[in-house]
Amino acid sequence: MKPQVAESDTADTGGTPTEFEAWTALQKATDQARANLIADIVGHPQGAPSVQELDYMNPALGEDAIRRHLSVLADVGVIAELVVAPGDRVRGYPYKFYQLTEQARELFDRNDLFPTDAWRRQYDRVEKTGEIAELEAMPRPE
Repeated sequence: MKPQVAESDTADTGGTPTEFEAWTALQKATDQARANLIADIVGHPQGAPSVQELDYMNPALGEDAIRRHLSVLADVGVIAELVVAPGDRVRGYPYKFYQLTEQARELFDRNDLFPTDAWRRQYDRVEKTGEIAELEAMPRPE
């Protein structure tokens, strides 16, 4: 089955519109490590985990590798970074969270990739430490 891709969409990258290239997004998203990160983002109770939460779910990667993969996904418009304003940050807690962009969610839905219900059930099955449960419950910026 050949993926159904749109010619182009616009991605919101901090106010500077860029072309969302569906084919490139699919290529970057289907790398195994990145696909696992996307599945965890989709499965996260708030749809926007921190690097610490992603590291807990993907211990073999490590935080530096996770950040590099997130950067690749952000560069192609698959994910967006949510940042807590400096005055609202709490010492010792994450202030950056990652969620799918609307363009990526639409692309994945058109191609039956990363269904939210399935990945949410999978994510919920993982036993979490108290620290991770606390991070999951943190409010996310809009």
